[in-house]
This record gives sequence, structure tokens and C-alpha cells, in this order.
Amino acid sequence: MSRVRIFADAACDLDAPVLQQYGITCLHMPVTIGEHTYRDRLDLSPTEFYEILAKSDVMPVTAQITPMEFIEAFMPVIEQSDDEIIYIGFSSGLSNTFQSSELAAAELAPDRITVIDSLSASVGYALIVLKAAQMADDGATRAEIVDVVNDYVRRIQHLFIVGNFDMLKRGGRVGSTTAAVGNLLNIKLILHFVDGKIVPLEKVRGLKKAKKRMLEIMGERAADDLKDQLIGVNHAYDLAGAEEIQRLVRERFGCEKFIISEIGLAIGSHVGAGTYSVFFLGK
Repeated sequence: MSRVRIFADAACDLDAPVLQQYGITCLHMPVTIGEHTYRDRLDLSPTEFYEILAKSDVMPVTAQITPMEFIEAFMPVIEQSDDEIIYIGFSSGLSNTFQSSELAAAELAPDRITVIDSLSASVGYALIVLKAAQMADDGATRAEIVDVVNDYVRRIQHLFIVGNFDMLKRGGRVGSTTAAVGNLLNIKLILHFVDGKIVPLEKVRGLKKAKKRMLEIMGERAADDLKDQLIGVNHAYDLAGAEEIQRLVRERFGCEKFIISEIGLAIGSHVGAGTYSVFFLGK
């Protein structure tokens, strides 16, 4: 009997044990720092990545997964089984990787491979992938999974607090003056996603106030079943900070199910260390 196989890429920021637990096949994006190229979460852990960045002035450069890499990943399933594939991809607003998956699926087996743009990143993306994997494990059809995934894509919420402006400045997202003033005044930038792209939402002075405001926005945007949802929390080089956010969310909303992860190379290249995020389903 055929089944549905779920594929994703490392921008979902799920660690290997979780991927294995849910039977998710993961492809790994290349990130170049100076003369060295690493595969996200495969050749270099997130913690190692932030330690390298702290010692270097070189801006990391991310690259897409190629169509051939997708073909090589999909081909064993297509040639050796009757199974179908759903690849849920890192937001097309942040990478051309999704376009590579479209080309690969069209060339290899468009009748058996569905590719879906998550319009998401990090653990927001992961929540979509995990839901698909759970449905596949329960025997859902490809069409049933696609319907639910598309609903998740529409509803998933991302809220980020950027710890300092250095990476935003190095990446050309803010000017030198804005970065200097922001760091001097301890300004924290709250970001969210719009049409699959990272967009500034609010500026708040101080991390404590930023966390409080992030939870207020969460309450404004969340669906009625928030306390029963799986909530995503992640961090860049500060697990204790993520655990504090978990505690705050639990105390405020009564949530009990969490997944905590460290932001990997693909997203960390844009936001840097000292970033915190929370992910959930909106209305």
C-alpha cells in the first residue's frame, strides 16, 4: 500500500531526532562564511555557527538547494515504491529553493510529487511540516494533507524579537546610523511575516518590554484554541531566553505543548544571535 512521504529543508529548524521521529526527509541549504561552505544543521550546528559569527566580520551568504539535489532526493521514492511525496518548502520570499523544488517535481514525477510554498521560516515552517507528517503517519491521503497544509500556511504566525541591529546592518536591512542608535538605546525590533517575507512590525525599548509586547500581539492574533495548540519557540544562542518565553506563554495563555529549537544557519544569517521567536496559528 502506498503512503505519503513528507520532505522539508533545514530552514524549518528541526533537529535530526525530531525529523527521524516523524519520518521527515530533510534537505540542507548551503551557507558560506568566508572561504568555507557548510550545510545548515548537517556540517555545522547553530551554536557553532553563532560562535563563528562572533569572531568574524564576514557576512554569511546563503544559497538555494538546486533542482538536481531535489531530483536526487526524490528519485529513490519514485523509482523504488508507489509512494507519493509532499515537499513543504522554505518561503519563496526568502530563498529560490522552492523554485528548485518545482522544477525537480515537474521533471521527475508531477503526478506523484506535490510541492507547497510554506511562506514561512524556522519553527513556524516546522509547525506546518510536523502537522503534515502526523497526518501522513495516520494514513491521510495526499489531497487531505495538502488541504490542511494550505490552511496552516494561511494561518501561521511568526513573531521575532531581534536582539541587536548588527546583523541587520551587515545585511543591508538597516543603515549604520539606525543600527548604532538602536543598539545605544537598547531598542528591540519586533518582526513578523508578510507574504513570506520578514518585515519590521514595531520597535520597543528593552528586551523585557519587547517580550511583553510580543505576547500582547500573540493574544491579538491567536485563534481561540491557542491553549491547545503546539507552540513553537526558538532562539539564537540563548536557550534560557527561549525557556523564559515558553514560561511566559504558558502562564499567560495556558499552553502546554511546545517545541523549542535554535535558529539555524539559513535564518540566523539574516537576524543573528540574540533573536527570539514565537509561532502559533492565527485566526
